[in-house]
Amino acid sequence: MTASVPHSGTDGREAAGSKGTILVVDDEASIRRILETRLSMVGYTVATACDGEEALDRFPAVEPDLVVLDVMMPKLDGYGVIQELRKISDVPIVMLTALSEVKDRILGLELGADDYLMKPFSPKELEARIRCVLRRVQGNGQANGTQRPAASNGIEVGGLRINTAKRQVFRGDDRIRLTGMEFGLLELLLSRSGEPLSRADILTKIWGYTPERHADTRVVDVHVSRLRAKLEEDPENPELIITARGMGYMFQRIVVNG
Repeated sequence: MTASVPHSGTDGREAAGSKGTILVVDDEASIRRILETRLSMVGYTVATACDGEEALDRFPAVEPDLVVLDVMMPKLDGYGVIQELRKISDVPIVMLTALSEVKDRILGLELGADDYLMKPFSPKELEARIRCVLRRVQGNGQANGTQRPAASNGIEVGGLRINTAKRQVFRGDDRIRLTGMEFGLLELLLSRSGEPLSRADILTKIWGYTPERHADTRVVDVHVSRLRAKLEEDPENPELIITARGMGYMFQRIVVNG
């Protein structure tokens, strides 16, 4: 099936006035049509692909701001697509999955997806998830009730230099590559350093929705694990992002001088 790109004569690159470009990858034509129509109506430029191989082929030309990715597809499944994309890009990825097992959903997050939505899903809920992820990735909004530390433009802790204005983290001269959602999570924890935050509170502030069941908060656990793997000297014995037993997580207290 030929993939379609409405509102764009440049192979999916963002049209004037667009909120951004979204690549929808799903082997079900009906889902592609629905999402193409709905997302276009609310102001996004939309490109589509019908399987994982086509998604990877189209990705460089489309240059999407976010990928909506089905898991179960022919030729190359969503997990394979995530692995390949994470080799070259930090583009936000929202998975669509019909798999009921929590471990199957968590696998996509561990590979580098930012969020997932179970099939059947509400297009309106997907739109809300997309808005929240893009807001976090673009860094143009603070979660309710959070404030950046006074020295946020140059925090030094645990051998790291963290610049929240540029959304960059360095160890020595080496930049540590974080996805937009990973940095959003780090920024929230930094802004409340020394204060335990519950998983539900983190999920609400970063992902924009309230957990309806315990499995929802696993999104937080996986992202914390990914952050620790990148930031901690010994991720198995973390000293920066600490587990607040019975509650959630907190960043070690930061003392700002001056």
